[in-house]
Amino acid sequence: MSTLSEIKPATVLVLGATGKTGRRVTSLLGPAARPASRSSATKFDWSTQDTWEPALVGTTAVYVVPPDNPATLAEFVPLAVKSGVTRLVLLSMRGAPEDDPFEAAIKDSGVEWTILRPTWFMQNFDEDLFAEPVRHGELAVPAGQGVHPFIDVLDIAEVAVAALTQPEGGNNHAAQTYELSGSESLSFAEMLARIVEVTGNPILYTDVEPDEFAASLRGLGYPDEIADLVTMLLVRIRTGEEAHLSDGVQRVLGRAPRTFADYLGSSSFV
Repeated sequence: MSTLSEIKPATVLVLGATGKTGRRVTSLLGPAARPASRSSATKFDWSTQDTWEPALVGTTAVYVVPPDNPATLAEFVPLAVKSGVTRLVLLSMRGAPEDDPFEAAIKDSGVEWTILRPTWFMQNFDEDLFAEPVRHGELAVPAGQGVHPFIDVLDIAEVAVAALTQPEGGNNHAAQTYELSGSESLSFAEMLARIVEVTGNPILYTDVEPDEFAASLRGLGYPDEIADLVTMLLVRIRTGEEAHLSDGVQRVLGRAPRTFADYLGSSSFV
């Protein structure tokens, strides 16, 4: 694989650059990254097509954190290819159907592509969805005692960078879909207990009904489709459908994924 020093500066467009995966991909790429978001120096907004083409100028690869609407991604991809992009790496999700329209837009691009299908992020406990409830000492989700192999976002970022930077003509990651997970399947109760060991602050775990949880997300301002999707994914954990491990991290990076203990050691909990 090429070293990052061999990649021309600012030739990898990183969408969602202020998000959990995007900012880590940006950090790992260094000068090769062109971070783009609504608040970055390079402006990019899925809802404002005028921002797309200026962000793409001079880039040859794109890390794609997709919009809410697959039709929007289907409009962006041809423009990216026309602008000179020859490689697309999409952040998808575990359980995406084979006919997923987001993935289809990438696969039908006519250029090299890689799909990343990660499990739930460990960083959700201190950076996103679960962070506020955890800080307040009670997390209520419809996951029961089901287990799931949460993944450290840094593992996703390292896999993405490998796929974004391997040399043309020798890209073993082209036309690959990587199922990514952590190294151990844990229940919410187990993960919260480990957080308590680190922080010393008690956290109550409550299993709630799906409808109640979805309603709480709507009350926080989540759109109906996102509230329903997040709820459905948590129910899949409850029913045991999400317990299996995946080998994508090992296949790409040649090592085991980071553990939940590794995550805690680098999290805001310490």
